[in-house]
Parts: sequence; structure tokens; C-alpha cells
Amino acid sequence: MTLSPLWRTFWIAVIAACALTAAILLLEPILSQVDLLPDQGAAWYYWKLPEQTTMGQLTAWGFYALHQLFFWGLIAWAQRHRDRLRDRTRLHPVNVIGLFGMLGFGLLHYLQTAVWYDGLAQDTSVFSSQLSVIFLLVIVLIIEAPRRGLFFGHGGGWLAGARQVLIRYHGYYFAWAVTYTYWFHPMETTLGHLLGFLYTFFLMIQGALVFTRVHTNRWWTLVLEVSVLVHGTTVALVAGQEFWPMFFFGFAGVFVITQMHGLGLSRVVRAGFVAVYALAIVLIYSDRGWANLNEVIRIPAIDYLLVGVIGGLILLARRFQNTRKKTG
Repeated sequence: MTLSPLWRTFWIAVIAACALTAAILLLEPILSQVDLLPDQGAAWYYWKLPEQTTMGQLTAWGFYALHQLFFWGLIAWAQRHRDRLRDRTRLHPVNVIGLFGMLGFGLLHYLQTAVWYDGLAQDTSVFSSQLSVIFLLVIVLIIEAPRRGLFFGHGGGWLAGARQVLIRYHGYYFAWAVTYTYWFHPMETTLGHLLGFLYTFFLMIQGALVFTRVHTNRWWTLVLEVSVLVHGTTVALVAGQEFWPMFFFGFAGVFVITQMHGLGLSRVVRAGFVAVYALAIVLIYSDRGWANLNEVIRIPAIDYLLVGVIGGLILLARRFQNTRKKTG
């Protein structure tokens, strides 16, 4: 099978993302010389210099600002010239620029870590990075809800109006969340950091390939949604956190409840996923203790609550706007 130029470029970008991530390992001799303060708990970000340096903060915030403006400018241009991008099977110049931007800012962050180390974590809360990604995933649930439902293929139709708003503007939030998270961390060599940077590079590829078939490919977007399961669970395990099942079963729960629907999978396959999920819960919590079973529902509960709140607020705002237009 011959790949189209679009898909060939996509796979080249994925390979480049993997290569950039692997190259972070070469920073180990430099990173081993960085002195860090002892860990001070969940609200503490460990990978930052004990004291800020002027160049560390100037480069972290300066390069972040350049990257952010580049990403937003790319989206704004694409939306303004969407008539030129009607053929979704083609790779457009704006997509090529976006992919080279990913490569350029990847190398720039590499240099910034090697020379000055620090990221945005010096000045911002560790929870801000985590929340930015959580809201990104919740917005995806809202956008996809009319197509695949919220609960086992059903219950997403009421979000169609919110989807219309988010389809037009979600790119700006996604670009902020990805870019902010990217510059929040120095390029460390822990497994959690490596998976996080690979995930971020994949999200940059998604943003760069706006208005193409890749951007809306269900299997590719599923990879982007489910990758947080691997990343979150790995980070918890590497950190020695006992509540790693909260991340694994929480994000896996969102997969079996929502994300696997709309892929065209047969009922047998979907039932198989549910059965494996339930069996894994029994195996883990028969040893872990059934008193901890509430861990399984924490992440899904938060996600679906946020879907209701954000989706509802958008619909209320649209109704208020429409009412003003009619009465005005």
C-alpha cells in the first residue's frame, strides 16, 4: 500500500517526535550535575533549580512566548484562510510550517534545558500544568459527544450546540495547554518526563495538521486521548505512589465508558474490553482492599462533572446571546 504525501509526512513527524524524545537521554551527563532540593510533597515540583537564575527565567518565558505566538498565529491564519484548505486529503504549506515549528521549538527547548535548565515551574503551580491537560481532555469529550455519546454510545446529543462553539475555538485553548505544559518542565530523563514530552510532541503534530484528514482520524485521536492513561500511570508508579490504580482504572474507565464507542467496534469487542476491565479491577482490589475501590471512579466522576459544567455553561451563554439578538 502506497501512502499519500499527507500520511507519509505524518509518519515522518511521528518518527521525528520519537527521535527528539530519545535524544533527551543524551542530556543525562549535564542533568546529573544539576543540584535539586529535596521533594517537599504533592504541591512541590521537584525538577527546578534551588534558586532562580535570570537567564533561566528569561529563556523559559521568552521561548514559551515565542512558541505560543507561533502556535496561535498558525491557527489564526488557518481559520482565516480556511477556503484554501478545503481539500483535507492534502498537506498544505501551513501544515509544513507547523511541523517544522515543532522541530524547531523541540531543539530550542533541548538547548534551553542543557544551558539554563529551568522551566515555567519556577513561577507557577505544579497543579496548573496538570489542570491544563485535564481541561483539554474534557473539551475533547464534549466535542466528540454528539458522535460517540458520553455513556456507552448514548447521551451526547445535548452537547451539539457546545460542540459548534468548541470546534471553532478549541484550537486556541489546546495550543495554550500544550505549549504551557511543554515549557513548564525541563527536559529531564525520567520515564515520566520522556513519555510526557513524547505525548506533547504528538499533540503538536495534531495541531500542525489542522484541516487535514489526520487531524480528525478517529484512531489517531484515540491514541492522543488514551496516551494520558499510560503517562499518568507511569508517573505514579515511578514516583512510588500507592494510588497508581486511580490513574490506570480512572482513565481506562473513561475509555470503556466513552472513548471506545464511535470507532465501529463490534459489540463482542466492546464487551471484551469491559470484561477485561472488570477482571483487572477484581484482581487488583482483591489484594489492594475493596475499601479503596472508590479510586476507580474518581477521575471519571471529575471528567463527566466538568463535561456537564463546561458544556452547560457554553449552552447557557449561547442561549443568552441568542435571546439578546432577538430582543435587540
